[in-house]
Amino acid sequence: MPAHIEDYALLGNCRSAALVSSDGSLDWLCLPRFDAPAVFAALLGNEENGRWRLAPSDPVIERTRRYLDDTLVLETVWVTASGKARVLDFMPLGDENAVVRIVEGLSGQTTFEMDLVMRFDYGRSVPWVERLDPLTLSAVAGPDRLVLSSTVAPHARDHHTVARVRVGEGERHVFSLRHHPSHLPVPAEQDIDACLKATVDQWQVFAAKCPDVGPYTALVRRSLLVLKAMTYAPTGGIVAAVTTSLPERVGGERNWDYRFCWLRDATMTLLAFMNLGYFEEAQAWREWLLRSVAGNPEQMQIMYGLAGERDLQEYTLPWLAGYEHSQPVRVGNAAAAQTQLDIYGELADAMSQAIRGGLPRHPRSAAISRVIMPYLESIWREPDEGIWEVRGGRQHFVHSKVMAWVAFDRAAELADTTEEDRERGLHYRQVADQIRREVCEQGLDAQGQHFVQAYGSSEMDASLLHIALTGFLPAHDPRFLRTLAQIEKRLLHNGLLLRYDTDSCTDGLTAGEGTFLVCSFWLADVYVLLGRQDEAHALYQRLTDLCNDVGLLAEQYDPVGKRMLGNFPQAFSHIGIINTALNLHRAQCPARVRASA
Repeated sequence: MPAHIEDYALLGNCRSAALVSSDGSLDWLCLPRFDAPAVFAALLGNEENGRWRLAPSDPVIERTRRYLDDTLVLETVWVTASGKARVLDFMPLGDENAVVRIVEGLSGQTTFEMDLVMRFDYGRSVPWVERLDPLTLSAVAGPDRLVLSSTVAPHARDHHTVARVRVGEGERHVFSLRHHPSHLPVPAEQDIDACLKATVDQWQVFAAKCPDVGPYTALVRRSLLVLKAMTYAPTGGIVAAVTTSLPERVGGERNWDYRFCWLRDATMTLLAFMNLGYFEEAQAWREWLLRSVAGNPEQMQIMYGLAGERDLQEYTLPWLAGYEHSQPVRVGNAAAAQTQLDIYGELADAMSQAIRGGLPRHPRSAAISRVIMPYLESIWREPDEGIWEVRGGRQHFVHSKVMAWVAFDRAAELADTTEEDRERGLHYRQVADQIRREVCEQGLDAQGQHFVQAYGSSEMDASLLHIALTGFLPAHDPRFLRTLAQIEKRLLHNGLLLRYDTDSCTDGLTAGEGTFLVCSFWLADVYVLLGRQDEAHALYQRLTDLCNDVGLLAEQYDPVGKRMLGNFPQAFSHIGIINTALNLHRAQCPARVRASA
């Protein structure tokens, strides 16, 4: 059985990512891209679906781990009765996909065992393994090749590759696993020490650009590293998570593939990068965004592949048992074909924030806007599947209408360069006012007191917090304050927010999931807007205390079972860490810059 989600650490090279558990087992790795079939899929099955374990063979007395300062180089220190040693795990940054594991003796003598189970196609295909030389193995299945190079000779055992090595103080052994197309010659082995130094240097140079954010600096810097690791360097796209099918309820069916790029992440990602001075990353993300959405506005999707691919067909992998038997295991995401009106607001807000943040106007953005805005004007009154991608039928979700308002509001703000643009901007403002009037009439409960999840509904939804966070209404508007009170009353669960109540809402799936972490960050942001700083800080502290020992957060959290749920690590959650920290810091230092959501 795989470890708990929170027991994993992330390795990454801005092309793919690996998850390694606290017991030294690398249980998830997709090559050559985040969305490629996994070569280690034990996370969603068992060791026979692929894994790479490297750990002491003797009973472990103590085990600690950390990332080397401001990097994604993982150090695990193992103490046994006979000695003390450490393992350094990392994925070198560069053009080659590889995972490197270095064992170093610190004191005494420690015996390590390596068990490498190489599988392709999400654990289904056993490769043909052959020895290239005494210390090098090649494993081939179809188009893919893995090459294991080590300083100790491995051998085969029941379709596993195993090795045993004893390290004393000052001794060192290296294991390197590289991925290459099987039709090409095997490249020469890289200098591991040079790779390690270059990787450490590049991560630290990136992290060093992070400005001081008071007491939140370390958390913000770590989350920036996570977001950078989840960026596909060739295109600038950022995946929502590096995993698929980690359950939102253990044993349930709410298991989705998050290895794609969502438009709604764009606004908060751009805000996080730009507000911290990372304009190069923000510009790469904007370029990805504009390439992806180019074309017919009727064909604009809520998410795309790493390079802007549109076909994200969803299917299941029946040979994988699922994480703790949570079925089905899904690849692809059918929600890509949904209609979600909020994406137009997120796209407009992203472009607006980019310009306000100092990025020059992109020549394509104005042209795209002139095509998209008339289309949105023709469809904003229609129902949709909403921000939570429900599979129980379309509704008139209030959040979707609010974000449609955002689209016209931001477009009106930006339409000021020519007389024609100004006339267009006046029209956009009229449409925005029309949307706000309708939402304030039809988006309230039957008594007209507070906003609800959808027209005619009595349900609450954490996304309603964006009524204040987007500026749709002032945070102190009585209707919003009553909405906030209802959210706190009905969706707070052990101090954390559900996104909505799955027991009473019809979303087309079996009820039950954890608290949705980004929603609680939104709640903290609202507290900042309302001047409730102590509550905002306390909630932020509660949320960041949920990070695991190496500073990572999943999508959701079960406050009763006290464990993480959902795909991991989750970009949305780490964006929440960054943006809420900025809002808290600005509120504490108002002379520097006004707090914003």
